[in-house]
Amino acid sequence: MNPTILAVDDDPQVLAAVSRDLRSRYGEQYRVVRAGSGAEALEAVAGVQGRGGAIAAFVADQRMPGMTGTEFLGAARQVFPTAKRVLLTAYADTEAAISAINDVGLDHYLMKPWDPPEQSLYPVLDDLLDDWRANQPATFDGIRVAGLRWSSDAHAVKDFLARNQIPYLFLDVERDADAEATARAAGDGKLPVVFLPDGSTLVDPDTRALANAVGLQTEATNPFYDLVILGAGPAGLGAGVYGGSEGLRTLVIEKEAVGGQAGTSSRIENYLGFPQGISGGDLARRAYAQARKFGTEVLTAVGATGIRVEGNTKIVALDNGTEVSCHAVVIATGMTIRRLKADGVDDLLNAGVYYGAAPSEAAAYDGEHVYVVGGANSAGQAAMMLSRFAGRVTMLIRGDNLESRMSQYLVDQIEENPKIDVRFHSQVAKANGEGRLTSLTLRDVRDDSTEEVEANGLFIFIGAVPHTAFAEGAVAMNKHGFVLTGDLVDRTTWPLERDPFLLETSTPGIFAAGDVRAGVVRRVASAVGQGAVCVSFVHQYLETV
Repeated sequence: MNPTILAVDDDPQVLAAVSRDLRSRYGEQYRVVRAGSGAEALEAVAGVQGRGGAIAAFVADQRMPGMTGTEFLGAARQVFPTAKRVLLTAYADTEAAISAINDVGLDHYLMKPWDPPEQSLYPVLDDLLDDWRANQPATFDGIRVAGLRWSSDAHAVKDFLARNQIPYLFLDVERDADAEATARAAGDGKLPVVFLPDGSTLVDPDTRALANAVGLQTEATNPFYDLVILGAGPAGLGAGVYGGSEGLRTLVIEKEAVGGQAGTSSRIENYLGFPQGISGGDLARRAYAQARKFGTEVLTAVGATGIRVEGNTKIVALDNGTEVSCHAVVIATGMTIRRLKADGVDDLLNAGVYYGAAPSEAAAYDGEHVYVVGGANSAGQAAMMLSRFAGRVTMLIRGDNLESRMSQYLVDQIEENPKIDVRFHSQVAKANGEGRLTSLTLRDVRDDSTEEVEANGLFIFIGAVPHTAFAEGAVAMNKHGFVLTGDLVDRTTWPLERDPFLLETSTPGIFAAGDVRAGVVRRVASAVGQGAVCVSFVHQYLETV
């Protein structure tokens, strides 16, 4: 059964027009249903639910007698919470539409008339429907992963698939006897086992084997590029989009998953142009598609091990044993979460203790009590996301407030969320459990007293360190490993008469963008901007060689 797009308007002419436009564009993939009032639309919603169907999007007029569009969307949201919500408005209804962003999680509002639909309607709905499809649960005939819930190896497989937005179904062999028998037979006793749609299986695969199996590119198609970008976070993707769009032969190389650390964020609410907010995964997916549209190649599950310079050529060594050469390099490898130095944490890693918080892992903690360590935006976003699943979320903060390191909008959301507690002056002294986390020993930093508390999950966000070990000797860094660029480059060792470009490192033709740079503001928007600007400097550099 195709998913439904439901159009609602009390004006018969407008309803006929919007239904016609929706069927013209989406009729082959979606069932377009129309209703002349909010009450009639709710009956249609109940009918779809009763048949076991899905609704992908609501397109509702705001001004309707008896029930406004906002009121209808609020009620329909309770039945189909993942459906995209679009409000049709007149100029006089703009304030109501903006209020609906907060009241009912509105995804977009369209001014009437929307003609031509190719310009005003379809681009909006194309993006929203792409987002909806990307976040639907895996179908039964998709990828299945069979393993133990508390297995570090199973977590690595699930995390890789989730971060690369590849749908899968997890089969817990401890709870499913049939799955256990099938998996252990297929894997000759080893777990996890990945069952692919074509009937083949992978037993405890590494990320590169998994990437190849699911169709991700892991090898470069050319030996030489104009531009090689290391890292596919916001900065790397920004550079990839602009490099490809401006005609450069561009290659992006990513060790783990497109989106980087930002890709794991459950909701970015202050990124320009997305008033409802956007998940890091969705932002990464859009940017990846945009880069690929312009011809940029993206390698996944491949990391750089070194950079060397031969004349004007830069050569990047990769951990798959190959090398790629290029005119210019952009280092955009970002950072990774700093390790928590507490007893038991390393022993229980990925068995209840996690660095970061992927939605795929969070869903496993339905109704349970989890803890989040950290007081910056990433920790706050994780706490909000975890609260959708967990029965209780406790944030552990060394300081005495959230405001000093967290955006005010997040502070307000956390304070209003009844499922989130904040425990100040606290740190983890020890993680306890055999094979899985069962409790935490917490220390009060004011008097050094300790307390043991039951805990099902621990999610850690305590700052980050840069990914730059591969570039040692190739570019200058500060004592913390952040890359020096522009004005921070030592002029006494700079080899050219001209000054370094703003984002250029101590080696001409090698640039850096995003969190990996020394002294930058670490925000997604800033990283994207730096990636884009880098390409302008690459062009200037190429004119000189």
